[in-house]
Amino acid sequence: MSFFLNQMVIGIQLGSQYVLVALGLTLIFGILDISHFAHGHMYMIGAYLLYIVMVLGGVNYWLALVICMAALSIAGVVVERAVYRPLRGQPHINSFIAAIGLILVLETLVRGIQPDALRVPKPIDKNFSFLGINMEVQRLIVIVGAIVFIILLQVFIKRTRLGTAIEAMSQDREGAALVGINVNRMSALTFAIATALAAVAAVFMAPLAFVSPEMGSVLVLKAFVIVVIGGLGSMKGAILGGYLLGILEALAIAYISSAYKDVFAFGVLIIILAIWPTGIFGGRD
Repeated sequence: MSFFLNQMVIGIQLGSQYVLVALGLTLIFGILDISHFAHGHMYMIGAYLLYIVMVLGGVNYWLALVICMAALSIAGVVVERAVYRPLRGQPHINSFIAAIGLILVLETLVRGIQPDALRVPKPIDKNFSFLGINMEVQRLIVIVGAIVFIILLQVFIKRTRLGTAIEAMSQDREGAALVGINVNRMSALTFAIATALAAVAAVFMAPLAFVSPEMGSVLVLKAFVIVVIGGLGSMKGAILGGYLLGILEALAIAYISSAYKDVFAFGVLIIILAIWPTGIFGGRD
């Protein structure tokens, strides 16, 4: 029983990582109708930035989190303005090609500077036991931290004027512009929030894994699976789908085989879409 509970905790921790990345993709797709496939590489940049700030710069872990969020937010604004804004109104294939190009640029740049995997030390390198569950403190940080940022995002979207403006854009971009909402500003803000969430996921997860140039490639595919499973553009779908996938993946690794851990995500996608073609919460067709 304790083994099962430990795997559930690992699954929730994996799901927390997936949710933070998938929520960023959901914001970008649901509001701007852009499939930002380079989002995983922004996550990777966040992990390397943490190494630079915390390990090389000697900055406290929590301050490094704030710095990485701020830096990635700015990077998100730059990507929106320089890469995607000029393609607004053009066929989706153009944005897709631009995203692939951005992936190649970021990965090649990082690989050229630092090809070797790096290790970020845990801010609290301890374990604790509770009800038979033996957990690293860092896993608890991931779980609790993800919940905090999910709540903060929900409060921002539902309880602030900027959040209401973003939600209005997701429903009707032209109507939002007609009532005075600055579409360009909201687009930049959306990218800033989404990439900040990717930075949060990277900072929380980097101490638990190696930092490498390819670390975001599979993650972004799983995040897109989550977005589709939950329903395109649905935030609650991204949250449910992320935790569902994390738990299923952890249990499958424990009871079946870790060799096929990346296959489970796509198997779940096929099964769920066979039952709900537009996702659990009925997103876009």
